[in-house]
Amino acid sequence: MKIQEKYSLFLYFLPIIFFTFVFSYLPLWGWRYSFYYYRPGEDLTEFVGFKWFKFFVQNSAYQKELLLVLRNTLIMSGLGIATSWLPILFAIFLNEIKQVRFKKVVQTFTTIPNFISWVLVYAVAFAMFNKDGFINELIRIFGGHSDTNYLMSSKGTWLKMLLWGIWKGIGWSAIIYIAGISSIDQQLYESAMIDGAGRFQRMWYITVPGLLPTYSVLLLLSIAGILSNGMEQYLVFSNPLNQDKIQVLDLYVYNLVFGRDAGYGNVPISTVVSMSKSIISVILLFIANSLSKVFRDGESII
Repeated sequence: MKIQEKYSLFLYFLPIIFFTFVFSYLPLWGWRYSFYYYRPGEDLTEFVGFKWFKFFVQNSAYQKELLLVLRNTLIMSGLGIATSWLPILFAIFLNEIKQVRFKKVVQTFTTIPNFISWVLVYAVAFAMFNKDGFINELIRIFGGHSDTNYLMSSKGTWLKMLLWGIWKGIGWSAIIYIAGISSIDQQLYESAMIDGAGRFQRMWYITVPGLLPTYSVLLLLSIAGILSNGMEQYLVFSNPLNQDKIQVLDLYVYNLVFGRDAGYGNVPISTVVSMSKSIISVILLFIANSLSKVFRDGESII
């Protein structure tokens, strides 16, 4: 490769380096708030070392809240990992649709929800499941009586959050598996057909093994990010009745600063929690990388 081509490739890569630094590494500068006594609007002047770390660990109220939040976080992440095979299943069956136009319609229809904000998703949920929503109105049309506000109920909160997440993300998550299916050697399918293999046998013995390496990498990355559920979904669906079950770690960090119980000392505390989560996530990533080497014949994910 000529030096000019290398220089051109480096210039193409520069924007990636710039945006990675701005959005991934520059925010780390905010970690300094966990080592200072800070009030919003004031400068950082009084260095307190690990005072906020000790205060958070030794405070029984924070300990109780953290255990509750970790329970919710791990359950939601666990449910996500347990159902992470659904995009593979969806991609395989979508690939079996022979009508190209219908296949594109299904793929487009299932991918669009990924681009809808959680605020709009909540608006749809409100129109369907509130006291005067579509579900209760349908029950009344058929002679029943129901005025239940399903969104305010704390029953099945984890399952409801999981189902909304699957509806929103399954089409988008399946794209990488659809790309993986297209890279499988077509001669394998032709040979299997000559040998008399049926459609489900080709799916099970050719497509599924062909997608397993991709699935294993994504699964290990999911395990590494088990403490990161995101915040938007849980923020818009939270209410006083389901707060104990819906508050995950990212939402807890947000509520410490902007929630109803926010106080002057909560900025350093929220930074302590966020910083600890990032460090633990990095450790989990290296553990997942080690597991990848063990189970994938020395192949690592980083």
